Amino acid sequence: MRNFEQTIEDMVEKSTNTFICYIDEDGCPVTKAMLKPREREGVRIFYFTTNTSSNKVKCFKQNNKASIYFVNPQFFRGASLTGTMEVLETAEAKERIWQKGDDIYYPKGVTDPDYCVLKFTATKGRFYSDFHSDDFDIK
Repeated sequence: MRNFEQTIEDMVEKSTNTFICYIDEDGCPVTKAMLKPREREGVRIFYFTTNTSSNKVKCFKQNNKASIYFVNPQFFRGASLTGTMEVLETAEAKERIWQKGDDIYYPKGVTDPDYCVLKFTATKGRFYSDFHSDDFDIK
């Protein structure tokens, strides 16, 4: 098996969007485009900001199974990572990834009750490039 970590990390850094998938209350998969992760630890842990009142947060609280997807359209490459999503609402988590200008989305600032952090932890992945896919485990 090839090591895809550096290629995927490059895709994440160059991306402007991330596709996040979750399971809704009817058991159907839903895909949502979001901004790229605010922080990450390799290709295993990713942090995103979102609204606490969003449908995806409600669904993640009921079923934490998730996947995220990054794409490089220029080279027609993609990386799908599968794992779990945690909804973090602690002051520490919120302050960790708060950025200047976030008050546009969360007018009450870092303590806004409609601001939370999503922490995705990947357990496996699938990388697509050159008309070929490879599955890999993430440790």
